[in-house]
Amino acid sequence: MIAKNRLKRNLIYILTSIVLSFIISSIYIFSPTLPTSIDNRLKDYMFNIRGEIAPKTDSIVIIDIDEKSLQKLGQWPWSRDILSRILKNLTQNNIAIIGLDIVFAEEDRTSPHNIFKKLNIKEEDIVNYDFEFAQTIASTPTILGYQFEFEDKKHINKEAPSIQTIFIEKNKKLGNNYLLQAKGTILNIPVIQDNSYSSGFFNNIPDNAGVIRSVPLIISYDEEIYPSLALETLRIALGIKRIYINYDENGVKDLQLDDYIIPTDRHGRLLINFRGKEKTFKYISALDIYNNDFKKEDIENKIALIGTSAAALMDLRATPFESIFPGVEVHANAIDNIIAKDFLYEASWVDGANIFLIFFLVLFVVFLTKKIHLIFIPILTTSLLFLTSYSLYYILFNYGLVLNIFFPLITIILATIITIMLQYFYEIKKKDEIKNKFASKVSKDVMEQLLKNVDNNQLQAQNKEITVFFSDIRGFTKISEDIKQPDLLVKYINQYMTPMSEIITKNKGTIDKYIGDAIMAYWNAPFDIEDHEDKAVQSALEQLEKLKELNVQLKQQNQPLIDIGIGITTGIATVGEIGSIGRSDYTVIGDTINIGSRVESLCKFYGVKLIITNFTKDSLKENYIFKYLDYVQLKGKEEAIELWEVIHKEHLSKDLEKELELYNQAIILYKKEKLEEAKKLFTQLNEINSSNINNLYIQRCTDFLNNKNFKKVYKHENK
Repeated sequence: MIAKNRLKRNLIYILTSIVLSFIISSIYIFSPTLPTSIDNRLKDYMFNIRGEIAPKTDSIVIIDIDEKSLQKLGQWPWSRDILSRILKNLTQNNIAIIGLDIVFAEEDRTSPHNIFKKLNIKEEDIVNYDFEFAQTIASTPTILGYQFEFEDKKHINKEAPSIQTIFIEKNKKLGNNYLLQAKGTILNIPVIQDNSYSSGFFNNIPDNAGVIRSVPLIISYDEEIYPSLALETLRIALGIKRIYINYDENGVKDLQLDDYIIPTDRHGRLLINFRGKEKTFKYISALDIYNNDFKKEDIENKIALIGTSAAALMDLRATPFESIFPGVEVHANAIDNIIAKDFLYEASWVDGANIFLIFFLVLFVVFLTKKIHLIFIPILTTSLLFLTSYSLYYILFNYGLVLNIFFPLITIILATIITIMLQYFYEIKKKDEIKNKFASKVSKDVMEQLLKNVDNNQLQAQNKEITVFFSDIRGFTKISEDIKQPDLLVKYINQYMTPMSEIITKNKGTIDKYIGDAIMAYWNAPFDIEDHEDKAVQSALEQLEKLKELNVQLKQQNQPLIDIGIGITTGIATVGEIGSIGRSDYTVIGDTINIGSRVESLCKFYGVKLIITNFTKDSLKENYIFKYLDYVQLKGKEEAIELWEVIHKEHLSKDLEKELELYNQAIILYKKEKLEEAKKLFTQLNEINSSNINNLYIQRCTDFLNNKNFKKVYKHENK
């Protein structure tokens, strides 16, 4: 029965774990918005724990249109002759390639050409800054920037930029329609755009929280694919012509530039492994480049990205490290990630891995939590949260694999809460079962001890030393015949049973059952009871005293008086849940119970009200008055036992004391086989107070003297 209940409980835990796993997984799949936002914040926190790290390559430098440059060279936009000079100075100092994180969507208003045109002054050979800038673009290793539009606007530009990149798509049918789809463009003016070798978009698309965590490397527009400024700048710097786009069933798997394999998400976006806060990379003021006031080695053979950190120009972004971060440095981080092959990526199988982790953690947490005590659960939960967080942190920054952080952590918390609730439910259920089984059987103290130790297997079957108690009403058949009405008979017997039961439970005994007019009880099970032998004997003595009071009441009610016999013995018994499937009880079985029942039945034979065996007497710690009765061998038993009567101290008068002294002398003579002397003393005792025990020994001495065959062990064949 216990094994069946344990199996049923384990199945409920398993089914609950599976249901919880499906619920959390469904939220992960179908309602990711809020969890994803929290997950991103957790990843940001991990970036801050890791701290800033140096760029993996020193081949990137940022030419910064900073506050100092704006103060000296004037407000933005600058005249294009200033920018031409900057590009020329970079080229003359052997810059490898220049990426412009700027779009020139309008003509230069400060150009003399435009000024003369506005004034309707017709002059030939007037300087055109746009044209000169375009020539500078054409003669320097400069990659232009532009921007895609993703919303349909009224006057949106539909012109597409020309590209030099050759894209080769593999398994496109598997990953169709996952690329970001642009609606329009913001391009450089034609004279500039047409003179560039190549260009790339510089869209940095923040997530829902407004934080840049990834950048698109490719975008689809008008059924063509276009590279980002970072990707195109790096491609040309490396001298690579073809970019392979590898798809799988989840979308874009990765991009490949020769031996550079760039893992992306399904939309072709690169998760940025940010190196740190603003100015982690080498920054050189645009003013210093304009004035040629810099060290050549700072830019020689390097990739230069021209952008701004000036707040007034509003090219500032939020990143995991800080809320104000130059957009141009996002491109620098992307290029550094690719060159160093130091990627963060969400593998195509990451959703499956996250769902597997959810199922695993639920089962693991439920299994562990239900095995330990409630007070240790906070320690376990805290430890699991820490270990899981550290593992995900380690995987993120050592292997670059981006797993979900929020769902594993919330899974641990929810699984713990659910398990605690189940444990609480089962604890209440178990306590209710214990209350139902023992509410009318045991004392309040024993009940409290059982409930405190509800999980320590107290109710499992075991062999244990107990003291068993049997009591029975003498002549109850005649009483039931005299009280013919059933309701009156029940009321009559309850008058006796109620105080007798209360005495047993008060002394921490357990009432096993009522057998008609008999009571069976035991001590030291299911919970250990100190001095259980004394408590059983004390209960018997108290019952005998209580019976005197009850008989006074019964006499006044003109109802039959009650006489009882009580038998007590101590020994090993099997205790536990015994019965059939669906109907059982916690009880005791074994030879000790049989002996207790037979000892009680001998009370009438010896003419006494309370008999205990030597097994109980030898373990008693309190001082009692004992009267030896007999040394008997019960039917079916090989071992003989001693039977003793226990007399209440309050009943010990001087006459009774003298009588017991004489009785003990007679017993000693009897045991020494001085039967004639023993018979005389028993006869003398019978003249003082005739009793069954005196007559028994007188008859026994007579029989032994006549038969000359003395038996120290008397066999109770009739029992």
